[in-house]
Amino acid sequence: MGLAPYGRPKYVDKILNELIDLKEDGSLRLNLDYFTFPYSQKMSNEKFEELFDGPMRSPESKLTQREMDLAKSVQVVVEKIVLRMARYARQLTGSSNLCLAGGVALNCVANGKLSRAAIFDNIWVQPASGDAGGALGSAYGAYFKNEKHERSILTTDSMRGSFLGPEFNDSEVQIFLDKKNIKYRRLCKSSFFSKVAELISEGNVVGWFQGRMEYGPRALGNRSILADPRSPEMQKVLNLKIKYRESFRPFAPAVLAHRQKEWFDLNAESPYMLFVGEVLKKHLLKTQDDESDFGIEKLNQARSSIPAVTHVDHSARVQSVDEVRNPPFFRLISEFEKITGVPILINTSFNVRGEPPVCSLNDAYTCFLRTEMDYLALGKFLLDKKQMQKLDHDKEWRKEFTLD
Repeated sequence: MGLAPYGRPKYVDKILNELIDLKEDGSLRLNLDYFTFPYSQKMSNEKFEELFDGPMRSPESKLTQREMDLAKSVQVVVEKIVLRMARYARQLTGSSNLCLAGGVALNCVANGKLSRAAIFDNIWVQPASGDAGGALGSAYGAYFKNEKHERSILTTDSMRGSFLGPEFNDSEVQIFLDKKNIKYRRLCKSSFFSKVAELISEGNVVGWFQGRMEYGPRALGNRSILADPRSPEMQKVLNLKIKYRESFRPFAPAVLAHRQKEWFDLNAESPYMLFVGEVLKKHLLKTQDDESDFGIEKLNQARSSIPAVTHVDHSARVQSVDEVRNPPFFRLISEFEKITGVPILINTSFNVRGEPPVCSLNDAYTCFLRTEMDYLALGKFLLDKKQMQKLDHDKEWRKEFTLD
């Protein structure tokens, strides 16, 4: 999804003619002549590489236009399949509501196009779509089928923000910090949110560890890294100095739900960061891409007044934040708006590349030390990186800070 806007859909016909047989109802058959995954740990074979103009890219090697064109082509085909399946589902059931789950339901670009197609009045996407969602489905199945509980249809989102993981109260946080002899400031509730918002507005990157951990792959404001979306350099800073990943990857805007339509062309509610919309034209800047710009170089140009969350095609993966699902995060963004006039924060998961989002206090602290984050908010406790002793390498921090 992140790489597709840099590419051209030049392989779409090859995919549809050679790789899959796609029917009008969205059903499809895969041509296994090009794949080895049924009997090997490798996904595809030499015939696949020949079809797509060369061998697969080696990990960490430079991205070329071919990879970008492949990403765009696959994305276009995925969207085509999703839309056909959706139209057939509407025709078959007559329902005006659609629920989505499974790994492809995490493709928020396709979800955004599905929403704009207006095939259904309402679309709800399970926030832990993919294999992890099987645990939720199993629990529900046992509850209703085995335990014989009566099933009722709710008109509200009973997942309540998907905050189903562990949490730590202020006493537990203080015990942890004192035990490790970590310097901190404990802020009162009245000043905590305004202080953190002020730090973010000044260009600082803040690790945000609050309440229950999110269930699913998206950071939704409890295990998050937060920053100012107005900064033209922040996308590069976060990717290269905090997340340690490819700098082309875009970041998501967390926007106050009641202000969403003032900034993004997206009618769907998106509390789980699973729909992409475009930044409204009134917030875009007049730009002219240099034809010589290639790949990552396209990031060098600010495209809107919130450039750090505006992708090269003016799209954004929106999270709408409301006071019911997450009151603390809602309040923080509100305080940031008071300072800057912008009701939006960059929100990305609290982790580095190759690791899961932090879960425990110890996870958060070690991740904070190992990256170039400026501050860490553990509950109402604020840690300043300038007062921390940076750990030099993995062996040292693994030895000193065992997992909780």
